[in-house]
Amino acid sequence: MSNRLAKETSPYLLSHAENPVDWFPWCEEAFDKAKAENKPVFLSIGYSSCHWCHVMAEESFENTKVAEILNRFFVPVKVDREERPDIDSVYIEVCTALTGGAGWPLTVIMTPDQQPFFAGTYIPRENLGNRMGLESLLLSVADMWISQPEKLFKTASEITGFLRKGENIKELQPDQDFLHKAVEQLFASYDSEYGGFGSSPKFPTPQNLIFLLRYSKLSGDKKARQIVEHCLRQMYRGGIFDHIGGGFCRYSTDREWLAPHFEKTLYDNALLAFCYTEAYQEGRLPLYKEVAERTLDYCLRELKSPEGAYYSSQDADSDGVEGKYYLFTPDEVKAVLGDDAGRHFCECYDILDEGNFQGKSIPNLLINQRWRILPDGYDHFRDLLLEYRAQRCQLKTDEKILTSWNGLMLMALSRAARVFNSSRYLSAALELKDFLLRKDKELSSLTSCCTHGLKKHPATLDDYVFMALGLLELYEISFDVDLLTAVGTLAEEVIKQFADGKGAYFLSSVKAEKLIKRPMELFDGAMPSGNGAAAQLFDMLFRLSGDIRWRDAQEALLKVLCAHSERYPAGCPFALCSLLSLLYHTKELLCTAEVLPEALENIMGIYEPQMTLLLKTTENSDALACFAPYTRDIKSDGSGSYLYICSGGKCSLPYSLD
Repeated sequence: MSNRLAKETSPYLLSHAENPVDWFPWCEEAFDKAKAENKPVFLSIGYSSCHWCHVMAEESFENTKVAEILNRFFVPVKVDREERPDIDSVYIEVCTALTGGAGWPLTVIMTPDQQPFFAGTYIPRENLGNRMGLESLLLSVADMWISQPEKLFKTASEITGFLRKGENIKELQPDQDFLHKAVEQLFASYDSEYGGFGSSPKFPTPQNLIFLLRYSKLSGDKKARQIVEHCLRQMYRGGIFDHIGGGFCRYSTDREWLAPHFEKTLYDNALLAFCYTEAYQEGRLPLYKEVAERTLDYCLRELKSPEGAYYSSQDADSDGVEGKYYLFTPDEVKAVLGDDAGRHFCECYDILDEGNFQGKSIPNLLINQRWRILPDGYDHFRDLLLEYRAQRCQLKTDEKILTSWNGLMLMALSRAARVFNSSRYLSAALELKDFLLRKDKELSSLTSCCTHGLKKHPATLDDYVFMALGLLELYEISFDVDLLTAVGTLAEEVIKQFADGKGAYFLSSVKAEKLIKRPMELFDGAMPSGNGAAAQLFDMLFRLSGDIRWRDAQEALLKVLCAHSERYPAGCPFALCSLLSLLYHTKELLCTAEVLPEALENIMGIYEPQMTLLLKTTENSDALACFAPYTRDIKSDGSGSYLYICSGGKCSLPYSLD
């Protein structure tokens, strides 16, 4: 018999709808029941493509004995972290404070008023060595809830008080010393042998690379550029990159990038495609273009919805086996390609009889010293293996459409369309833009999630800022002034709905459900924080519009971010990209013409991270003046093409482009 999750739209929640556990979604009914029956709430947070979420579900939540304990002594609540990042953010902070780390599945036990007294991640069903299993934990908590409830409530109150107290952080003026400290910290954590930051597990963190790439361009620091180049090559060579179908898995379980956690997420692939595209702009290395295109093509092929938006992720598991979809044996390859071609392919991609992962092989180029130049025909071989792989077994796709992640995808598609002069990527970007603007016609009331046409939950800070940044990237190739108007509206809503009054921004809107704490994310995680992205948004708006309000908002936010990260400035690289605009000269270009001159088309394809361009035509002059009032008095009568350049607070006389 199905539980209450059967009425949900989230694929992750629906996958638990047939559990014997009497799950509730996060809702008022669940907490009312806990209060009425005097029971603690058992909260489990995960997501559809999470391998260990599947393991815990199979071990425990499909087990009738565990279900009996949960149903008898607790009110069980299940949350999709991607659908409710606000809830996830609050209780991830709890878990980090209590255990020193956090991840998914996230397990929290709390009072009926949502105050937590226990937090952990994956918990095996039975005791394992000195580690308490879930059954024992649940029975112990149930007994204590009856016999010593005051201790649990005291712990819950102390934890909640700690969360709400926050930090008393003063403003810190961002400067070159702060920037250099961040760079040195990134250098110190970089793995010079295998690439990436830190040891295992190793995440791609493309925002680190984007920052170092821009810093290198502006400062002339060659080491920063070398780190970016090395890391991009190593990630491509490893098994974290899907050499058969394109795209990247979420992270590597080892230093070498060989064995990934096989789930693929939209946000990772959008950010990595953007990063490789930006790296190609600077050096024009064909490899970077190939990786960016193969990553975007994966998203277009496997994550694109019929409406033109993009689904959230694909599972790590197939048929209950982690990575099964991606693994090969030499015999399989030879059966598809033939003995001779198959043997050569296996030699090139490290596909061995003994395997390199649990008896089978993850295709990779880590041991191939000639990886830069692959033999002719390998594209065709990969296509044949891709077709075979799709027939062999299937991947589950989480068909949630998240506004924030689609904003990142719009950034990637738009940048690729401009840099690669690709009508295909431009068409996809325009289609995605149309979906986002059609989904929520009132930009003041964005929704965060859409599944099979059903919109849910007020948008978060991330939704607003990443959608706005995506629209800005699209403007740089389409020069549609309506996009700038939309971006201005979105930014206004960021300030109205999310501002904390001290310069930073909450994750959840004033319209959102009230939790035990209003979450705020200042450091970047696997993806950039909304605050770091907001700093970039305000910076771009100031440089494009000339409106000093946006520069004031940027500087106020950076002061908070810098103060918060004073000890570890490398923790907010996306915000550091914004700081570069305060510390190095920028270039603001305005062209008056009926169509963008070819000379400027070429300029827009090169790597100038500090450059912006507005196009004023006779048709768009009034709309552009509403967005950027300083353009109103600049002549645009169709009689010629002129370029106005401002840099470092100085503007030159116009250049004729005719």
